[in-house]
Amino acid sequence: MKNWIELLSEFKKAQQPVALITVTKCLGSTPCVLGSRMIITNDSVLHGTIGGGKLEFLATEEAKNALCENRIIESSYTLGPEFEQCCGGKVEFIIEPMNQSPELFLFGAGHIGYEIAKILVDTPFKVNLIDSRHDWFKTSTLDDSINCCQVDVDNFKSFRDVVKWGKNSYVLVLTHDHTIDFEIIAMALQNETKFLGLIGSKTKRVRFNNMLIKEMNIEEGMSNVVCPIGLQVGGNTPKEIAISVAAQLLEVHYKE
Repeated sequence: MKNWIELLSEFKKAQQPVALITVTKCLGSTPCVLGSRMIITNDSVLHGTIGGGKLEFLATEEAKNALCENRIIESSYTLGPEFEQCCGGKVEFIIEPMNQSPELFLFGAGHIGYEIAKILVDTPFKVNLIDSRHDWFKTSTLDDSINCCQVDVDNFKSFRDVVKWGKNSYVLVLTHDHTIDFEIIAMALQNETKFLGLIGSKTKRVRFNNMLIKEMNIEEGMSNVVCPIGLQVGGNTPKEIAISVAAQLLEVHYKE
């Protein structure tokens, strides 16, 4: 196998989710050695080996689960006759999913949006700050790690295409226009997200709920949307609200 560090670097650059299997203990006769590694991609391509046979097959299945659930798995197998291998030893390994960091798509680069983006710098979140107002980011002084995206209000497909939908996708909606807010929420409910939040009051939530059901035929309405957003920590300045929202996102991420 090509140097596993080089491989992981290539997968990271391509933003392709993979799981790294590392043998952490070998007792007795085993088909692998301590430190053996194998990488499995999210489309089940294997790089390297930890000994082949049923051991490798079961480890691969566990790696798929680790990728699906985005969690570290520790496992061990005794290679006896019932295992269809006659080595008689024991193998322990750890499976680490990689390149599945949470990604935030924040619609609305107003005061609160800017503060949320700044607070999430140096956290696990990759932040995309999105706005449809012309030249809105022209004088931006945000950290280079924040991806500022201009979308076209006359081409709503640009709103949908800017998001990488999926189980690692967090979407926050806090634009300057309630009509745009509604359209984004309706769109997001028809795609996969880990978290979908909308800034606003309980009254706004009820109004949007009725519109989603009656106008968009989305039966669940707002039941899968967090609104109002943010933990109830107190304070109503843009920074204080942003802190409460960032804390909520981190809470969801770390409770996985």
